[in-house]
Amino acid sequence: MIKVAPSILSADFSRLGEEVKAVEAAGAEFLHIDVMDGSFVPNISFGAPVYRCLRGLTGMIFDVHLMIDEPIRYIDDFVKAGADIITIHYEAAKDPEATLEYIRSKGVKAAISIKPNTDPRVLDRFVDIVDMILIMTVEPGFGGQKLIPKTLDNVRYAAKLIKKKKPACLLEADGGITAENVSEVTKAGANVIVAGSAVFKADDYKDVIQKLKS
Repeated sequence: MIKVAPSILSADFSRLGEEVKAVEAAGAEFLHIDVMDGSFVPNISFGAPVYRCLRGLTGMIFDVHLMIDEPIRYIDDFVKAGADIITIHYEAAKDPEATLEYIRSKGVKAAISIKPNTDPRVLDRFVDIVDMILIMTVEPGFGGQKLIPKTLDNVRYAAKLIKKKKPACLLEADGGITAENVSEVTKAGANVIVAGSAVFKADDYKDVIQKLKS
């Protein structure tokens, strides 16, 4: 079953609480929360205090995507703020294994992400210790980009790896996914779809979320 994770990076921040409630009512299971530090990626978003305020408004899974250098420094803050899944980038951590193990020790699900040009074979060593793999289908840092077609090869690789070694592991894809191209992404093996602009810029959230699922 396909799950949809609207990225609040594309929401109307002046009415963020309403936006979160609206996508949950429209059928979204996850809320994708992009955290950017202006160092690992060339943009700055928001930290734990912002989404801590949202935790009491929704029962959605808080899918926290840390696009920050040395994320282990901030894991405790994000756990306390209500994260259900914390994703770190392979490229951003000196010791990804230790960071993932630390996340899991806090009772939170751990995930690893790779950028478009990273060799997907690096995922082999993490699949046994993660609950989800996130494949970036655009360069991380900004919303509204177009999906990079070659990244679907990374999705396919991860899907085969998961099927072989850990079938319960989720496979998430993030970047440039719309109702028009989502079938390519799900056919490649992704079962959690991150969509920012495609959802929050739509007139009917429920309609687009159902299209992303189907």
